[in-house]
Amino acid sequence: MIAYDKALLNNVYLDEEANRLKESGFINHEQYKALGNQLPRLKSQNNLFIRIGFFILGGMLYSSICGFISLLGIGVMDNAYLFFIYLFAVIGFGAKEYMSKNMNYFGFGLDDAFILGGIATLLTAVGLTFEQNYNTNYLAVILVMAIVSSIAYLRYLNLSLALLACFGITGSLAYATFEYLTIGKTILPFVMLLFSGGSYFISKKALQNLTVPYYYNGLKLAKGFCLILFYLAGNYYVVRELNFSLSDDYFYDGQSPEIPFAIFFWAFTMSIPLVYLFFSLKNKDRMMLWIGFLALCFAFFTIRMYHHVLPPEVALTFGGLIVFAFTYFAIKKIKHNETGLTFKVDRFTNPNAFANVQSLVVASQFGLKPEAKVEESPMEFGGGGFSGGGSNGEF
Repeated sequence: MIAYDKALLNNVYLDEEANRLKESGFINHEQYKALGNQLPRLKSQNNLFIRIGFFILGGMLYSSICGFISLLGIGVMDNAYLFFIYLFAVIGFGAKEYMSKNMNYFGFGLDDAFILGGIATLLTAVGLTFEQNYNTNYLAVILVMAIVSSIAYLRYLNLSLALLACFGITGSLAYATFEYLTIGKTILPFVMLLFSGGSYFISKKALQNLTVPYYYNGLKLAKGFCLILFYLAGNYYVVRELNFSLSDDYFYDGQSPEIPFAIFFWAFTMSIPLVYLFFSLKNKDRMMLWIGFLALCFAFFTIRMYHHVLPPEVALTFGGLIVFAFTYFAIKKIKHNETGLTFKVDRFTNPNAFANVQSLVVASQFGLKPEAKVEESPMEFGGGGFSGGGSNGEF
């Protein structure tokens, strides 16, 4: 199923692990370089900005190819324009396949542009194919996006494809529930809660049983996506405003009405961030910890949207004091822990990062400058051998 050479692909993951060991201080740069020279691997681009540059270049190349073919077929374009759009999609997928198998490109930027461009043109063609009376069949488009993105990720291991697959599957289920069920709008939040919760445990179980590293990043992304979707599906603000936007009165009344089960959604909004934070600390899950903090901020935002208890400046001041107090006492509590929750430096982060930042802060605050070396005088003072004596006492 995977398009790449397995030996070269395994070396990519070995190189990533070796780089982590180098950044953590377990091996030095010379050892990492010697190991890298012994591992032939796929052509990847780890620098994000260079990869974005190659992506832009690939997008220009792909659009130029499509434009050139359009010029050649401009005479028959009016009657067969849909054929050309499907042809553009085939070109995108074919170029990606060629780059993966023959040129050994893996997340290089050029290949990303062609596969994403191929999917975009395919979705455009599907939308035009199933269009009726200028009404696009959105379910067909989202279903094709979910299926094609899932298959493409399983073959090419591109994280952007995994994200597209998550959006496609979620969108297909949500659209089908709302559009084709009589009570779809009422049960949509609960359907999303069940779907995201079940998908989270499936992805978590798959991560635990994973024996090869190929799909690790994609499953981890799906796990984080499910956590975010689970909270948004039950957040009071999202449910209330989305319910209002889907109603017939959306364009006539600017005030969203109260929703059924409001107490449940308020309790969900305030409790789930705390649940995320608790289990992230218990299971040492850093991704859940960050999502929990973001969910907690969004919970406070939801409260402020409907209940203005304090002025914004007072609320921010009290919130900052509470966060400062919690952080201070938490650090004091776990400062000397050797195991479990600890404040000690993580070996898999840059061990000199904090020291470098601290030095820069001190230098900027006190205006410290590097010590300048005093230039020596061009005149050399010797022992002295003339009248009056010198440093050696001779006359």
